[in-house]
Amino acid sequence: MMKLHFMKYRKLSYWISAICVALSILSVVFKGFNYGIDFSGGILMEVQPVNAEYTVDKMRHDLAAFKPELQSVDGNSVLLRVGLPKGSTDEEQNVRVAEIKNILGNRVTYSQIQVVGPKIGGELIRGGILAILVSFVMMAVYIWIRYRGGYAVGSFVSLVFDLILMFGFFSAAGLEFNQTAIAVILMGVGYSVNDKVVNYDRIDENIKKYHKMPISDVIDLSVNEMLYRTIMTSVSTILAMVGIYIFGGQMLREFAIAMTFSIVSGTLTSIYISNVILYHFNLRETDY
Repeated sequence: MMKLHFMKYRKLSYWISAICVALSILSVVFKGFNYGIDFSGGILMEVQPVNAEYTVDKMRHDLAAFKPELQSVDGNSVLLRVGLPKGSTDEEQNVRVAEIKNILGNRVTYSQIQVVGPKIGGELIRGGILAILVSFVMMAVYIWIRYRGGYAVGSFVSLVFDLILMFGFFSAAGLEFNQTAIAVILMGVGYSVNDKVVNYDRIDENIKKYHKMPISDVIDLSVNEMLYRTIMTSVSTILAMVGIYIFGGQMLREFAIAMTFSIVSGTLTSIYISNVILYHFNLRETDY
């Protein structure tokens, strides 16, 4: 069994955690999010040029009046995004789609066409935020019922840290923030909470087993005992994300990137946030 001294670097973890939180908040405040069509409203088309001579640059030139965002995917396909004016009606949205189709003509074929009005986008944003808040409250309630004292504080603080870090990552990395992003955040935080519960159970078992061992040594021992399990679980999940990134196409690549980040950050916060906080509590007097 490995014997790594995690608590030896607890003070350093405070500084790193504070810096990460500060950078995440600054990125969200000053850079904001790259809202997808789901939230910002607009037209999303996936098209395939009929011949190679009709390039992305030519398509961008033809559609310049609409200020489109074009992205090549999977070799021959092109993702086309066009924003919609605020207050656009269904009729105006359909007119915009027809205008784009008329310009592109028979030079492309269409795989998908998605139209989301600004009003619907705003409702989806509110729904996404509500989903995160409700999930956060439910997990906080579970943590409080499951634990008391230092365990509850450590779990709650690390849960908040996970959320801030995930929002900061989406902002800083410029990943598209849409309904899939909401799902990634909730899945990532759920994964992190589960990892912390497993670690806490082992720490509690060892506290009852080693009555005279210092708390820092008990935490180190517990983390080392669980480290192989933690690493294997994380690696196996990340390998699945690698497969999704390589073979899942453009639409799933950002999902795989964000999930990989959430797995890595959740694993680290389990060791250097939730566990480090326990050091400041008398866990042998905790009753839950």
